[in-house]
Amino acid sequence: MASDIRDLLTMGLQDTYSAETQLVEALPAMQEAATNPKLKQAFNEHLAVTQRQVERLEQVCKQLGIEPEGETCNAMEGLVEESEEIIDEVDEGPVLDAALIGAAQKVEHYEIAAYGTLTAMLKAMGETKAADLLAQTLKEEKDTDELLSQLAESEINPAAFGKPPANDQTKGSRGAA
Repeated sequence: MASDIRDLLTMGLQDTYSAETQLVEALPAMQEAATNPKLKQAFNEHLAVTQRQVERLEQVCKQLGIEPEGETCNAMEGLVEESEEIIDEVDEGPVLDAALIGAAQKVEHYEIAAYGTLTAMLKAMGETKAADLLAQTLKEEKDTDELLSQLAESEINPAAFGKPPANDQTKGSRGAA
C-alpha cells in the first residue's frame, strides 16, 4: 500500500519492471507471427531495446535502493494475452501484421504513460540521474511507436486492404501501355 510518493514510485517502478520483463517474453512470438520482413525486424530490434530497458530499470532501482521485482503488472499481462489471442485468431498475412501493430502500439502507449509518470516523479524528487535514464527509455518508446505508425501507414495497412505499399502506388497510375 502506498502512503507517500516514495511508495508510489516504488510501486510504479516495480509495475513497469514487471511489464518490461513480460514483454521480453512476448516479443519473440510476435516476431515469429509477423509476415512482413520490416515488422519482423522491428520486433527483433525492439526486443534488444526492451532488454536494455529492463537493465536500465534495474539500474534506477539500485540507485534508489528499491527491489525491482514486485507484483505482476496486470495491464501488461492483459496486453500480452490480447496479442496471443490475435496470433491464434487472425489468419497469417497482412491482416495479422496489421493486428500485431495495433497490439504493439497499445503496449507502447501503456509504456509511454508509465515512463512519463515515473520520469516526472523522479524529477520532482530531485533524482535527476534516475529521471534521465527513464527519460531515455521514454524517448525509445515514443520512437518505437512512431516506427510502428510509419510501417502501418506505408506498408502494413495498405497490404491488409489489398493495396500496394504507399511508395509503390505510382506504378500503373500512368495508364497501361
